[in-house]
Amino acid sequence: MTAAKSSAPPVGRTPASGLGTSTAPVLLSTGFGGLDGDTPDRRLADNRSSAFDVCHVGVVLRAVLFVHGVLALGVAFSVADAGAWWRQFAATSAVALPALLVWLITACLAERRLARLPAGAQWAAAISWGGACALAARSLWDWVQWPAATPEASVLQAFAVAATGAAMAAAFFHWLRQRARLQLPAATTARLAELQSRIRPHFLFNTLNTAIALVRIDPSRAETVLEDLAELFRVALSDGGPQAATTLGDEIELARRYLQIEELRFGARLQVRWELDPQADGARLPPLLLQPLVENAVKHGIEPAAQGGMLRVRTRVRRNQVEILVANSLPGSSAAPAVPGHGIALRNVHERLRLMHDVAADFSARRHGDVYRVQIVVPL
Repeated sequence: MTAAKSSAPPVGRTPASGLGTSTAPVLLSTGFGGLDGDTPDRRLADNRSSAFDVCHVGVVLRAVLFVHGVLALGVAFSVADAGAWWRQFAATSAVALPALLVWLITACLAERRLARLPAGAQWAAAISWGGACALAARSLWDWVQWPAATPEASVLQAFAVAATGAAMAAAFFHWLRQRARLQLPAATTARLAELQSRIRPHFLFNTLNTAIALVRIDPSRAETVLEDLAELFRVALSDGGPQAATTLGDEIELARRYLQIEELRFGARLQVRWELDPQADGARLPPLLLQPLVENAVKHGIEPAAQGGMLRVRTRVRRNQVEILVANSLPGSSAAPAVPGHGIALRNVHERLRLMHDVAADFSARRHGDVYRVQIVVPL
Protein backbone atom coordinates (compact mmCIF):
# COMPACT_ATOMS: atom_id res chain seq x y z
CA MET A 1 0.00 0.00 0.00
CA THR A 2 1.27 3.43 -0.93
CA ALA A 3 0.38 6.74 0.61
CA ALA A 4 0.78 10.30 -0.56
CA LYS A 5 -0.25 13.67 0.81
CA SER A 6 -0.77 16.76 -1.25
CA SER A 7 -2.05 20.28 -0.86
CA ALA A 8 -1.60 23.14 -3.30
CA PRO A 9 -0.89 26.72 -2.17
CA PRO A 10 -3.07 29.59 -3.34
CA VAL A 11 -2.14 30.90 -6.75
CA GLY A 12 -2.16 34.44 -8.11
CA ARG A 13 -4.79 36.71 -6.62
CA THR A 14 -6.83 36.29 -3.50
CA PRO A 15 -9.93 34.08 -3.69
CA ALA A 16 -12.24 37.07 -3.76
CA SER A 17 -10.45 38.55 -6.76
CA GLY A 18 -10.25 35.66 -9.12
CA LEU A 19 -10.13 32.15 -7.72
CA GLY A 20 -13.71 32.23 -6.57
CA THR A 21 -15.02 31.45 -3.11
CA SER A 22 -18.46 32.85 -3.78
CA THR A 23 -21.03 32.25 -1.09
CA ALA A 24 -23.87 32.19 -3.57
CA PRO A 25 -26.00 29.05 -3.40
CA VAL A 26 -24.45 26.08 -5.17
CA LEU A 27 -26.67 23.72 -7.08
CA LEU A 28 -26.76 20.16 -5.82
CA SER A 29 -24.83 18.02 -8.24
CA THR A 30 -23.17 14.69 -8.54
CA GLY A 31 -20.47 16.38 -10.58
CA PHE A 32 -20.13 15.38 -14.17
CA GLY A 33 -22.24 12.93 -16.12
CA GLY A 34 -23.65 12.04 -19.49
CA LEU A 35 -24.59 15.11 -21.49
CA ASP A 36 -25.29 13.46 -24.82
CA GLY A 37 -28.32 14.49 -26.77
CA ASP A 38 -29.99 11.10 -26.87
CA THR A 39 -33.60 10.94 -25.82
CA PRO A 40 -34.52 8.86 -22.75
CA ASP A 41 -36.19 6.26 -24.96
CA ARG A 42 -33.06 5.82 -27.02
CA ARG A 43 -30.91 5.68 -23.91
CA LEU A 44 -33.14 2.94 -22.56
CA ALA A 45 -33.04 1.04 -25.83
CA ASP A 46 -29.26 1.26 -26.10
CA ASN A 47 -28.57 0.26 -22.51
CA ARG A 48 -31.13 -2.41 -21.68
CA SER A 49 -29.73 -5.21 -19.62
CA SER A 50 -29.85 -8.66 -21.12
CA ALA A 51 -32.32 -11.07 -19.54
CA PHE A 52 -29.55 -13.68 -19.67
CA ASP A 53 -27.26 -11.57 -17.48
CA VAL A 54 -26.99 -14.24 -14.77
CA CYS A 55 -23.27 -13.93 -14.02
CA HIS A 56 -23.89 -12.49 -10.56
CA VAL A 57 -23.81 -14.08 -7.13
CA GLY A 58 -27.16 -12.55 -6.25
CA VAL A 59 -28.89 -14.02 -9.31
CA VAL A 60 -27.43 -17.48 -8.70
CA LEU A 61 -28.47 -17.38 -5.05
CA ARG A 62 -32.01 -16.36 -5.92
CA ALA A 63 -32.24 -19.09 -8.56
CA VAL A 64 -31.10 -21.78 -6.13
CA LEU A 65 -33.53 -20.60 -3.45
CA PHE A 66 -36.41 -20.43 -5.94
CA VAL A 67 -35.89 -23.91 -7.38
CA HIS A 68 -35.34 -25.59 -4.04
CA GLY A 69 -38.30 -23.74 -2.52
CA VAL A 70 -40.59 -25.05 -5.25
CA LEU A 71 -39.20 -28.58 -4.82
CA ALA A 72 -39.64 -28.49 -1.06
CA LEU A 73 -43.31 -27.55 -1.41
CA GLY A 74 -43.94 -30.04 -4.21
CA VAL A 75 -42.39 -32.95 -2.33
CA ALA A 76 -44.47 -32.14 0.76
CA PHE A 77 -47.64 -33.09 -1.15
CA SER A 78 -46.47 -36.66 -1.82
CA VAL A 79 -44.99 -37.86 1.49
CA ALA A 80 -46.41 -38.87 4.84
CA ASP A 81 -43.75 -37.85 7.34
CA ALA A 82 -40.73 -35.59 7.78
CA GLY A 83 -38.22 -38.39 7.21
CA ALA A 84 -39.73 -39.32 3.88
CA TRP A 85 -39.92 -35.66 2.93
CA TRP A 86 -36.25 -35.15 3.64
CA ARG A 87 -35.19 -38.23 1.63
CA GLN A 88 -37.37 -37.30 -1.31
CA PHE A 89 -36.26 -33.67 -1.20
CA ALA A 90 -32.57 -34.72 -1.17
CA ALA A 91 -33.14 -37.00 -4.15
CA THR A 92 -34.92 -34.35 -6.21
CA SER A 93 -32.34 -31.71 -5.24
CA ALA A 94 -29.60 -33.99 -6.53
CA VAL A 95 -31.27 -33.73 -9.93
CA ALA A 96 -32.35 -30.08 -9.78
CA LEU A 97 -29.11 -28.48 -8.58
CA PRO A 98 -26.82 -29.78 -11.39
CA ALA A 99 -29.48 -28.96 -13.97
CA LEU A 100 -29.86 -25.43 -12.61
CA LEU A 101 -26.10 -24.80 -12.49
CA VAL A 102 -25.66 -26.03 -16.07
CA TRP A 103 -28.50 -23.75 -17.20
CA LEU A 104 -27.00 -20.73 -15.43
CA ILE A 105 -23.43 -21.37 -16.63
CA THR A 106 -24.60 -21.84 -20.21
CA ALA A 107 -26.70 -18.67 -20.09
CA CYS A 108 -23.76 -16.74 -18.66
CA LEU A 109 -21.33 -17.95 -21.33
CA ALA A 110 -23.75 -17.43 -24.22
CA GLU A 111 -25.28 -14.20 -22.92
CA ARG A 112 -24.25 -11.97 -25.83
CA ARG A 113 -25.46 -14.37 -28.50
CA LEU A 114 -28.73 -15.10 -26.73
CA ALA A 115 -29.38 -11.40 -26.18
CA ARG A 116 -29.35 -10.82 -29.96
CA LEU A 117 -32.22 -13.26 -30.51
CA PRO A 118 -35.82 -12.07 -30.82
CA ALA A 119 -37.95 -12.30 -27.70
CA GLY A 120 -39.74 -15.43 -28.89
CA ALA A 121 -36.49 -17.19 -29.66
CA GLN A 122 -35.14 -16.24 -26.24
CA TRP A 123 -38.17 -17.79 -24.58
CA ALA A 124 -37.83 -20.93 -26.67
CA ALA A 125 -34.13 -21.24 -25.87
CA ALA A 126 -34.62 -20.71 -22.16
CA ILE A 127 -37.51 -23.16 -21.83
CA SER A 128 -36.16 -25.91 -24.07
CA TRP A 129 -32.72 -25.75 -22.51
CA GLY A 130 -34.29 -25.91 -19.05
CA GLY A 131 -36.09 -29.12 -19.97
CA ALA A 132 -32.97 -30.59 -21.55
CA CYS A 133 -30.81 -29.80 -18.50
CA ALA A 134 -33.37 -31.38 -16.16
CA LEU A 135 -33.65 -34.49 -18.33
CA ALA A 136 -29.87 -34.85 -18.58
CA ALA A 137 -29.45 -34.51 -14.81
CA ARG A 138 -32.20 -37.10 -14.21
CA SER A 139 -30.58 -39.51 -16.65
CA LEU A 140 -27.27 -39.16 -14.87
CA TRP A 141 -28.97 -39.80 -11.51
CA ASP A 142 -30.70 -42.88 -12.96
CA TRP A 143 -27.39 -44.21 -14.15
CA VAL A 144 -25.74 -43.63 -10.77
CA GLN A 145 -28.33 -44.72 -8.24
CA TRP A 146 -31.99 -45.05 -9.11
CA PRO A 147 -33.44 -48.59 -9.56
CA ALA A 148 -34.55 -49.77 -12.95
CA ALA A 149 -38.12 -48.91 -13.92
CA THR A 150 -40.54 -50.16 -16.51
CA PRO A 151 -40.27 -48.55 -19.96
CA GLU A 152 -43.71 -46.98 -19.56
CA ALA A 153 -42.77 -45.48 -16.21
CA SER A 154 -39.40 -44.30 -17.51
CA VAL A 155 -41.02 -42.46 -20.42
CA LEU A 156 -43.62 -40.87 -18.17
CA GLN A 157 -41.05 -39.87 -15.59
CA ALA A 158 -38.73 -38.47 -18.26
CA PHE A 159 -41.58 -36.36 -19.63
CA ALA A 160 -42.48 -35.14 -16.14
CA VAL A 161 -38.86 -34.22 -15.38
CA ALA A 162 -38.42 -32.38 -18.69
CA ALA A 163 -41.73 -30.55 -18.26
CA THR A 164 -40.83 -29.56 -14.71
CA GLY A 165 -37.43 -28.26 -15.81
CA ALA A 166 -39.02 -26.31 -18.66
CA ALA A 167 -41.66 -24.82 -16.36
CA MET A 168 -39.10 -23.71 -13.78
CA ALA A 169 -36.90 -22.28 -16.52
CA ALA A 170 -39.90 -20.35 -17.88
CA ALA A 171 -40.76 -18.94 -14.46
CA PHE A 172 -37.17 -17.97 -13.73
CA PHE A 173 -36.66 -16.46 -17.18
CA HIS A 174 -39.80 -14.39 -16.72
CA TRP A 175 -38.27 -12.99 -13.51
CA LEU A 176 -34.98 -12.30 -15.32
CA ARG A 177 -36.83 -10.33 -18.00
CA GLN A 178 -38.66 -8.30 -15.38
CA ARG A 179 -35.37 -7.69 -13.57
CA ALA A 180 -33.75 -6.45 -16.78
CA ARG A 181 -36.63 -4.06 -17.41
CA LEU A 182 -36.68 -2.76 -13.85
CA GLN A 183 -32.99 -1.98 -13.86
CA LEU A 184 -33.77 1.24 -15.72
CA PRO A 185 -37.32 2.27 -14.81
CA ALA A 186 -38.58 5.51 -16.26
CA ALA A 187 -38.44 7.43 -12.98
CA THR A 188 -34.92 6.28 -12.16
CA THR A 189 -33.70 7.00 -15.68
CA ALA A 190 -35.13 10.50 -15.57
CA ARG A 191 -33.57 11.14 -12.16
CA LEU A 192 -30.16 9.82 -13.18
CA ALA A 193 -30.28 11.79 -16.42
CA GLU A 194 -31.04 14.95 -14.47
CA LEU A 195 -28.28 14.31 -11.97
CA GLN A 196 -25.75 13.46 -14.66
CA SER A 197 -26.70 16.43 -16.85
CA ARG A 198 -25.87 19.07 -14.23
CA ILE A 199 -22.48 20.70 -14.22
CA ARG A 200 -22.19 22.87 -11.16
CA PRO A 201 -22.05 26.41 -12.54
CA HIS A 202 -19.86 27.76 -9.77
CA PHE A 203 -17.29 25.02 -10.26
CA LEU A 204 -17.03 25.80 -13.97
CA PHE A 205 -16.93 29.55 -13.27
CA ASN A 206 -14.22 29.20 -10.62
CA THR A 207 -12.13 26.90 -12.80
CA LEU A 208 -12.17 29.31 -15.73
CA ASN A 209 -11.33 32.21 -13.39
CA THR A 210 -8.44 30.20 -12.03
CA ALA A 211 -7.11 29.54 -15.52
CA ILE A 212 -7.43 33.23 -16.41
CA ALA A 213 -5.56 34.25 -13.26
CA LEU A 214 -2.76 31.81 -14.08
CA VAL A 215 -2.35 32.65 -17.78
CA ARG A 216 0.02 35.57 -17.18
CA ILE A 217 1.84 34.41 -14.07
CA ASP A 218 2.10 30.66 -14.73
CA PRO A 219 1.02 29.67 -18.27
CA SER A 220 2.06 26.04 -17.90
CA ARG A 221 -0.08 25.61 -14.81
CA ALA A 222 -3.01 27.32 -16.52
CA GLU A 223 -2.63 24.80 -19.34
CA THR A 224 -2.73 21.97 -16.78
CA VAL A 225 -5.94 23.34 -15.26
CA LEU A 226 -7.61 23.49 -18.66
CA GLU A 227 -6.40 19.98 -19.49
CA ASP A 228 -7.91 18.68 -16.27
CA LEU A 229 -11.17 20.46 -17.02
CA ALA A 230 -11.17 19.10 -20.57
CA GLU A 231 -10.67 15.55 -19.28
CA LEU A 232 -13.62 15.94 -16.91
CA PHE A 233 -15.77 17.16 -19.79
CA ARG A 234 -14.53 14.33 -22.03
CA VAL A 235 -15.79 11.78 -19.54
CA ALA A 236 -19.00 13.73 -19.05
CA LEU A 237 -19.69 13.78 -22.79
CA SER A 238 -18.83 10.11 -23.38
CA ASP A 239 -21.82 8.01 -24.40
CA GLY A 240 -21.14 5.16 -22.01
CA GLY A 241 -24.67 4.94 -20.67
CA PRO A 242 -25.86 3.87 -17.22
CA GLN A 243 -24.72 0.28 -17.78
CA ALA A 244 -21.17 1.19 -18.78
CA ALA A 245 -18.27 0.21 -16.56
CA THR A 246 -14.86 1.60 -15.78
CA THR A 247 -12.05 0.69 -13.39
CA LEU A 248 -11.22 2.04 -9.98
CA GLY A 249 -7.86 3.21 -11.33
CA ASP A 250 -9.59 5.41 -13.91
CA GLU A 251 -11.96 6.76 -11.26
CA ILE A 252 -9.00 7.63 -9.02
CA GLU A 253 -7.33 9.50 -11.88
CA LEU A 254 -10.51 11.48 -12.58
CA ALA A 255 -10.91 12.35 -8.91
CA ARG A 256 -7.28 13.52 -8.82
CA ARG A 257 -7.92 15.91 -11.70
CA TYR A 258 -11.00 17.29 -9.99
CA LEU A 259 -9.16 17.81 -6.69
CA GLN A 260 -6.18 19.43 -8.43
CA ILE A 261 -8.56 22.09 -9.70
CA GLU A 262 -10.21 22.52 -6.30
CA GLU A 263 -6.83 22.74 -4.56
CA LEU A 264 -6.06 25.83 -6.62
CA ARG A 265 -9.26 27.42 -5.34
CA PHE A 266 -9.00 26.44 -1.69
CA GLY A 267 -5.22 26.42 -1.36
CA ALA A 268 -3.98 25.17 2.02
CA ARG A 269 -7.56 24.89 3.27
CA LEU A 270 -7.93 21.65 1.31
CA GLN A 271 -5.64 18.87 2.48
CA VAL A 272 -5.88 15.62 0.55
CA ARG A 273 -4.48 12.31 1.71
CA TRP A 274 -4.32 9.38 -0.67
CA GLU A 275 -3.89 5.85 0.66
CA LEU A 276 -4.05 3.72 -2.45
CA ASP A 277 -3.50 0.02 -3.00
CA PRO A 278 -2.42 -0.53 -6.62
CA GLN A 279 -3.88 -4.05 -6.55
CA ALA A 280 -7.36 -2.54 -6.21
CA ASP A 281 -7.17 -0.50 -9.42
CA GLY A 282 -8.76 -3.22 -11.56
CA ALA A 283 -12.09 -3.30 -9.69
CA ARG A 284 -15.10 -2.57 -11.91
CA LEU A 285 -17.25 0.45 -11.08
CA PRO A 286 -19.97 2.46 -12.79
CA PRO A 287 -18.36 5.51 -14.40
CA LEU A 288 -18.33 8.81 -12.51
CA LEU A 289 -18.88 7.10 -9.17
CA LEU A 290 -15.95 8.38 -7.13
CA GLN A 291 -15.88 12.00 -8.30
CA PRO A 292 -19.37 12.85 -6.95
CA LEU A 293 -18.35 11.51 -3.54
CA VAL A 294 -15.20 13.64 -3.56
CA GLU A 295 -17.18 16.68 -4.69
CA ASN A 296 -19.69 16.19 -1.89
CA ALA A 297 -16.85 15.93 0.62
CA VAL A 298 -15.38 19.22 -0.58
CA LYS A 299 -18.72 20.99 -0.74
CA HIS A 300 -20.12 19.92 2.64
CA GLY A 301 -16.94 19.31 4.62
CA ILE A 302 -14.19 21.65 3.40
CA GLU A 303 -15.91 24.68 1.88
CA PRO A 304 -17.99 25.75 4.94
CA ALA A 305 -15.02 25.54 7.34
CA ALA A 306 -12.93 28.71 7.62
CA GLN A 307 -9.83 26.63 8.39
CA GLY A 308 -10.62 24.08 5.71
CA GLY A 309 -10.24 20.42 6.45
CA MET A 310 -8.92 17.01 5.49
CA LEU A 311 -10.14 14.76 2.70
CA ARG A 312 -9.00 11.15 2.78
CA VAL A 313 -9.33 8.60 -0.05
CA ARG A 314 -8.31 5.02 0.71
CA THR A 315 -8.45 1.83 -1.35
CA ARG A 316 -7.38 -1.64 -0.29
CA VAL A 317 -7.90 -5.28 -1.17
CA ARG A 318 -9.25 -7.65 1.47
CA ARG A 319 -10.32 -11.24 0.81
CA ASN A 320 -10.85 -10.79 -2.93
CA GLN A 321 -12.86 -7.63 -2.34
CA VAL A 322 -11.96 -3.98 -2.78
CA GLU A 323 -12.78 -1.48 -0.06
CA ILE A 324 -13.07 2.20 -1.04
CA LEU A 325 -13.23 4.86 1.66
CA VAL A 326 -13.92 8.56 1.15
CA ALA A 327 -13.78 10.45 4.47
CA ASN A 328 -13.84 14.17 5.16
CA SER A 329 -13.67 16.30 8.26
CA LEU A 330 -16.81 18.21 9.18
CA PRO A 331 -16.96 21.94 9.93
CA GLY A 332 -17.35 23.01 13.54
CA SER A 333 -20.36 24.77 15.00
CA SER A 334 -18.79 28.17 14.32
CA ALA A 335 -18.46 27.53 10.59
CA ALA A 336 -20.69 29.20 8.04
CA PRO A 337 -23.79 27.11 7.37
CA ALA A 338 -23.44 24.98 4.26
CA VAL A 339 -26.10 24.44 1.67
CA PRO A 340 -28.01 21.43 3.05
CA GLY A 341 -27.83 18.32 0.96
CA HIS A 342 -30.66 15.96 0.14
CA GLY A 343 -28.66 12.73 -0.17
CA ILE A 344 -29.57 12.37 -3.84
CA ALA A 345 -25.97 11.86 -4.94
CA LEU A 346 -25.45 9.15 -2.32
CA ARG A 347 -28.63 7.36 -3.36
CA ASN A 348 -27.52 7.62 -6.97
CA VAL A 349 -24.17 6.00 -6.16
CA HIS A 350 -25.85 3.28 -4.09
CA GLU A 351 -28.35 2.47 -6.81
CA ARG A 352 -25.76 2.29 -9.58
CA LEU A 353 -23.60 -0.03 -7.48
CA ARG A 354 -26.58 -2.27 -6.84
CA LEU A 355 -27.43 -2.43 -10.54
CA MET A 356 -23.87 -3.44 -11.45
CA HIS A 357 -22.89 -5.78 -8.62
CA ASP A 358 -26.21 -6.65 -6.92
CA VAL A 359 -25.65 -8.23 -3.49
CA ALA A 360 -21.91 -8.53 -4.10
CA ALA A 361 -21.50 -4.79 -3.41
CA ASP A 362 -21.92 -2.96 -0.12
CA PHE A 363 -22.44 0.76 0.48
CA SER A 364 -22.56 2.72 3.71
CA ALA A 365 -22.48 6.44 4.54
CA ARG A 366 -22.52 7.75 8.09
CA ARG A 367 -21.03 10.25 10.47
CA HIS A 368 -18.38 9.17 12.98
CA GLY A 369 -17.78 12.02 15.40
CA ASP A 370 -16.37 14.93 13.41
CA VAL A 371 -15.74 12.82 10.28
CA TYR A 372 -18.16 11.79 7.55
CA ARG A 373 -17.31 8.42 5.99
CA VAL A 374 -18.54 6.81 2.79
CA GLN A 375 -17.42 3.22 2.35
CA ILE A 376 -17.92 1.02 -0.71
CA VAL A 377 -17.09 -2.67 -1.06
CA VAL A 378 -17.07 -4.29 -4.52
CA PRO A 379 -15.78 -7.62 -5.83
CA LEU A 380 -12.32 -7.63 -7.37
